[in-house]
Amino acid sequence: MSKRDFYEILGVPKDAGADEVKKAYRKLAMQFHPDRNPDDPTADEKFREVNEAYDILKDEQKRSAYDRYGHAAFEQGRGGGGPGGDFHFAGGFADIFDEMFGEFMGGRRGGGGAMRGADLRYNMDITLEEAYAGKSTQIRVPSSVVCEDCKGTGGAGGAQPVDCTTCRGLGKVRATQGFFTIERTCPTCHGHGKVIKDPCRSCGGSGRTQKEKTLQVNVPQGVEDGTRIRLAGEGEPGMRGAPPGDLYIFLSVQSHRLFLREGANIHCRVPLPMVTAALGGAIEVPSIDGSRVKISIPSGTQAGHQFRLRGKGMTILRSPARGDMFVEVLVETPVNLSKRQEELLREFDKEGGGKETSPESAGFFAKVRELWEDLKD
Repeated sequence: MSKRDFYEILGVPKDAGADEVKKAYRKLAMQFHPDRNPDDPTADEKFREVNEAYDILKDEQKRSAYDRYGHAAFEQGRGGGGPGGDFHFAGGFADIFDEMFGEFMGGRRGGGGAMRGADLRYNMDITLEEAYAGKSTQIRVPSSVVCEDCKGTGGAGGAQPVDCTTCRGLGKVRATQGFFTIERTCPTCHGHGKVIKDPCRSCGGSGRTQKEKTLQVNVPQGVEDGTRIRLAGEGEPGMRGAPPGDLYIFLSVQSHRLFLREGANIHCRVPLPMVTAALGGAIEVPSIDGSRVKISIPSGTQAGHQFRLRGKGMTILRSPARGDMFVEVLVETPVNLSKRQEELLREFDKEGGGKETSPESAGFFAKVRELWEDLKD
């Protein structure tokens, strides 16, 4: 009896992509699974047929051979599948199980590949001035480093790991229990697919040792609180020569005693003598870049008034521009007056008349009097 075409079995065209083939297999495998069709005597044969077709078409080399020679490519020991071969229909179903549950169970199952090193985190405090100007500094990070004696291989004298004889380098073993085949991590190599015959004495076969290393860190201008800097390849090295992880530096900008940062802008509150606020004048205020900025105060300046100094704020990350600086004045009431000063203020109060020199307070109390009059009525 001639065998059916594998593409016809899965219901896909010959130019179907790998995803289309896998999708068709998943649907048919669920449809014809014997456990779902206990009353159908043909379900078992259909299920085996679907798995055999998928086992060939999922593999690029097997599929290429099948496209050229058909079923003959796997007969008489040519390909290990079909009659006379070593075909195992559970292989395709295991791949689907990997896709559906592998990530949930902690990543790919088996595979024989060494694991990438872990990422590391380093917290760095910087001042607001350093965030403005940027800085270059060195940090010392406790970390695992590649073992110098074995060069990261884990084997004595730098010997390379060899294929595990239990799983033949696959990192997983299979055991048949009745109708199903169960796949589990190889107990000998623990899923690596490789074993070390003579472990390095310095690192115990891990390929890495504990050591503190010094790194150069460049903090760019304009960074904000919480900015993350990535140093690629400066994390922990992988097991047995696998690629290292990354180091992430998290920046924390300290509070400043004079300035309050708001994005690219800076706010500053400056006390202003009452006489200067009344008569006008000039004051000097510090800037984040270390310079002094002169501000002209017009006569009659009120408490809470803000002066905007354009381009005197923070630097902006990856930009030549700068934010602005906002200076809020707080008119200071004089204290510890001498007798003569008290006399002058009383004379000023008698001469002022209230409304002309303090229009806001005069207007406020006028409204209060109106409110009282309304309440009396």
